[in-house]
Amino acid sequence: MQRPRFLDRLSLDRFGIGLSGLCAVHCVASILLVGAVGIGGHALLSPDIHKFGLVIALLIGGATIGLAALRSGRRGPLYLGGAGIVVMAGAIAGPHGPVEAFLTITGVALVAAAHVWNMRLHRCAI
Repeated sequence: MQRPRFLDRLSLDRFGIGLSGLCAVHCVASILLVGAVGIGGHALLSPDIHKFGLVIALLIGGATIGLAALRSGRRGPLYLGGAGIVVMAGAIAGPHGPVEAFLTITGVALVAAAHVWNMRLHRCAI
């Protein structure tokens, strides 16, 4: 029995990259909207959004990068993605503001880079 396409590791890597991009856009848009216009502060800067994003990053990253590292023995993407998750968690632990946004964007960039690296390793192995 063949797995559904959306459960394919490359599809999940692409999904993880897309979510990382959306997270970065959310961070920048939130700062601009709240700072320039003064709207949406409660909804856009809610800590629950960031906690939810971290859980999703852990799930998608674990499913793709973690399993790939176990199967191939190549741990580089796992370490890079793990560093990104740690930076994202550090952003949640601190107060809201520009530092949190910088840490979150840095973390999601690291996770996205780990997904790209993981995809490249997978393609080389095919």
